[in-house]
Amino acid sequence: MLKVHTTNFGSVAVLCVQGRIVRGELDVLRNAVLAQRKVNVVVLDLARVSMIDAGGLGVLLELRQHTESRDIEFRLKNVTKLVRQVLEITRLDTVFDISVGKEVPLARLHRQPRGLMDTDASA
Repeated sequence: MLKVHTTNFGSVAVLCVQGRIVRGELDVLRNAVLAQRKVNVVVLDLARVSMIDAGGLGVLLELRQHTESRDIEFRLKNVTKLVRQVLEITRLDTVFDISVGKEVPLARLHRQPRGLMDTDASA
């Protein structure tokens, strides 16, 4: 059974995913990401994902397209060895923004919404 726990840090939503991202169990993940409306970044923490199938990959691609069409950055972090291998075999590791380290510094994730210019040159 797939479980998703969401934590919001200002404009960043971190969704901790646990279980198998497989056909038949995808609605929980889809609904959790689609519920993120007032954020600039959605991060899926995959540290507790034990399996992913073609249906799961399809949903990740769908969610990436959905968020980016709304100018929301979509990232993966703490990708398990198994999930990383599947992403590499399918070459989707070049499509997704995957954090290499164990943690993504949240300060790096906070950013201005796209399209807004920083007018302070001393920053």
